[in-house]
Amino acid sequence: MSFSLDTPSAQTLKSEAKSLREERAKAGENLTHGAALEAVAKSHGFRDWNTARATLPERIAVPFQLGMRVKGLYLGQPFKGVLIAVSVMVDMQHYKITVKFDEPVNVSPGFTFPHFRQRVNATINVNGITPSMNSSGPHMIVERE
Repeated sequence: MSFSLDTPSAQTLKSEAKSLREERAKAGENLTHGAALEAVAKSHGFRDWNTARATLPERIAVPFQLGMRVKGLYLGQPFKGVLIAVSVMVDMQHYKITVKFDEPVNVSPGFTFPHFRQRVNATINVNGITPSMNSSGPHMIVERE
């Protein structure tokens, strides 16, 4: 079974169950932890908590994290660097990232008048590829170092 960023994890459902119990307690209703887990599992389309727990991963692995060492191509030029900013976009399938390159990258197409960049912002998908393209391919391709 494959999972995307919008697939809930067991940990996510547990957190939702805890929030549900707290909401009900404020309303004066007593809800057991087990009943909260069952209710949350059903709200996500599972028959019961045991089915949800057996189906879902404990946590969803995030492909890009703050501080992660990365390598790839930026405007066709190889780079190595570190992610200094990462945020998930609303569609849960793209990230806004900022990469600080270890060595400045020349972004001038002809190299006649070099223009070096030390830090760049980009929007990438979960595979580390920008949707924006130029004549030589994606603006940026990022992968774990």
